[in-house]
Amino acid sequence: MSATITVDVTSAVPPYEQIRVQVASLIAAGALPAGTQLPTVRDLAADLGVAVGTVVRAYRELEASGRVVSRRRTGTVVAPGATRGDAAVHAAVAALVAAARRGGVPDEDVLTLVRGALLGGPGA
Repeated sequence: MSATITVDVTSAVPPYEQIRVQVASLIAAGALPAGTQLPTVRDLAADLGVAVGTVVRAYRELEASGRVVSRRRTGTVVAPGATRGDAAVHAAVAALVAAARRGGVPDEDVLTLVRGALLGGPGA
């Protein structure tokens, strides 16, 4: 999993928040289904080059939002029911991403378009 998670130390967004958002996004997209074991705090911190406390905070916030469950001995796993939304929404998102990639639209521009639509832009 850590290969798909990155931390930009030059970003104004704190590293724990970058980790939290990326893990939550992977869960929402179904890339991390319920029951998937997340890397240990120490392993992910080492992979990303951040302090252990940074990953602990990200995992705690993910747990508080109901996306993961942490237990001694078993580690942190994606919680049952953590993937939200129905199949039609997931299919529409996948189609949007595929169309954007075919069209060469940068990921950040796709996110900006979606945020605009959520805020009530044209067609919303």
